[in-house]
Amino acid sequence: MIAPKPGDRPLPPRGNAPPPVVVLFSTRERARTVARTAFPRRRARLLLAKSPEELEQTFRSALVDATIIDLAGSGEETWRAARLAREFPSVPFFGLTTLRASESPALAQCAALDFADVLVESVDDTVLRHLVLRQAFSTRFAVALYDPPEELALSTPLQQQAWRCIVGWAGRPVRTQLLADALKVTREHLSRTFAAEGAPNLKRVIDLVRLIAAAELAKNPGYDVRDVAEVLDFASSSHLSSTAQRIVGTKPTSLARLRAVDLVERFTRGHGRSRG
Repeated sequence: MIAPKPGDRPLPPRGNAPPPVVVLFSTRERARTVARTAFPRRRARLLLAKSPEELEQTFRSALVDATIIDLAGSGEETWRAARLAREFPSVPFFGLTTLRASESPALAQCAALDFADVLVESVDDTVLRHLVLRQAFSTRFAVALYDPPEELALSTPLQQQAWRCIVGWAGRPVRTQLLADALKVTREHLSRTFAAEGAPNLKRVIDLVRLIAAAELAKNPGYDVRDVAEVLDFASSSHLSSTAQRIVGTKPTSLARLRAVDLVERFTRGHGRSRG
């Protein structure tokens, strides 16, 4: 799994990338108020789930970056939701607690479920967004891939800046024009300059990054190929399949066992440029 240590590398520019998606599982208005304050619309997309089923459905309809489970209830519904951490280990789960002495068993359960952290209401309110987003899926993905692999021969400043904008989208589709706007160049100049000196085509590199993200998500027990295609905005599972065959020469069902380095190696074996 992609799991760089926070602070190991600088965060790539987000450019025009969509805001990270944070899901809160809670029925308490206090918890919802805390979350809305921490994640305003311009900084994140906050989704609310009232049941474990609703939470699980969110994972199948959006690329979830982080999940917060309100532990105040500590009932069976709460732990059914919390156990989804085992189904979607690519996504960090956080507990939200008032830290009463009676909640010690809940903290132990969070540790057993490999939660990323437990947030304390009223104590962590002002830093809650920072604590969550630094471990978000999109953040870890972009940090882990901050430097383009040497095999891709992306050595110029423009190539590297474009690469960092692409990985900032964390596998979601990004149009060439959006990248050009973020880098303040024309689309034609970006496409031509990016592929100079034997480097791969820009659109193929975008597809490669999308497949690296697909491979990470496919490692989650809770996702099948159709789910991965859905959350990464492929037109269909068939579209994901054809992209995998064209870009890295493999079936989408094989993505779960491949690492980023494996995909890059397959890509550089003649898949980096369009034929003809």
